[in-house]
Amino acid sequence: MPLRPRHTFAAATVTAALIIPSAAHASCGAAASARPASISPAAAVHATLCLLNEQRAKHHLRPLHESKKLDRAARGHSHSMVKHRYFGHGDFAGRIHRAGYRGYTLGENIAWGSLRYSTPASIVDMWMHSAGHRENILRPQFRDIGIGIANGAPEGGVGGAATYTTDFGKPA
Repeated sequence: MPLRPRHTFAAATVTAALIIPSAAHASCGAAASARPASISPAAAVHATLCLLNEQRAKHHLRPLHESKKLDRAARGHSHSMVKHRYFGHGDFAGRIHRAGYRGYTLGENIAWGSLRYSTPASIVDMWMHSAGHRENILRPQFRDIGIGIANGAPEGGVGGAATYTTDFGKPA
């Protein structure tokens, strides 16, 4: 059966497909347009953070800073979605708090794509063309981010895929 490009995304927030041209993300390096399976996990995360902060800079917002606790929550969620074949947020606030992050303004974007739609540039572009995802990325209150990228799709029979989670927060 031939592989066909696939992409899916969802956003959630709680308060207590277009491809970016290569020149548009050149400052984030070659990893921005690479499939995560072909680069190191750290390079894929760095490229995703760089692209998200480029979007925030265009809107005169402070950059997001990577949080190890949010990274742990996001990475675990991406791997869980691939391993257990589901695509959803679940209790993302509970998951973030269980990872040790203390904040009451939280948000989450999830996405997955295959082949050329699995790159950091493609995923960020899809999020920026979706109102809820864009709102999370450009929310001025958010200061911290965790990024988790797992190779594979949250459904069977899809090759060359990657599943992304970004967890956003404002420290308490």
